Amino acid sequence: MSALSIMQRGQKDMATSGQELTATQCSNCGEPLPAKASQCPGCGATLTAKRVPRELVVEVSDATFEKEVLQSEEPVLVDFWATWCGPCRALAPIVDEVAHEYIDRLKVAKMDVDHNQATPMRYGIRGIPALLLFKGGKVADQIVGYVPKETIARSITRVLG
Repeated sequence: MSALSIMQRGQKDMATSGQELTATQCSNCGEPLPAKASQCPGCGATLTAKRVPRELVVEVSDATFEKEVLQSEEPVLVDFWATWCGPCRALAPIVDEVAHEYIDRLKVAKMDVDHNQATPMRYGIRGIPALLLFKGGKVADQIVGYVPKETIARSITRVLG
């Protein structure tokens, strides 16, 4: 028997969600699979779960903010920025590092305030860069301006618990 990767229908849609995939059918014989199956009941193939990593930093818009941030099951750090903003450009690599370090516990998103004005206005963003940390669809913490990575990490640690 060979080890097979199991894939969920609609995997392309799951590619950026960061969720662990749960197979609905065997990729070898197409047999429906029970939850947490380690072996296909149809062909006997050994199954291995395949994790599809999400993008480290997701670009969000006014249109996608509700789904990507407010309805997220995991906490979300949103970086409000603009291309012309020097401190935003300086903070970007730090936000990327944070996204990498907390990939399994935190979703990281960016919103360009020049192309999306409703959401920044809704949350009172008056200066950028601004980092808002959401948990359970509500703002749990806010950081305005360029700050060192340690400041962001402390905020995340407080919110994650």
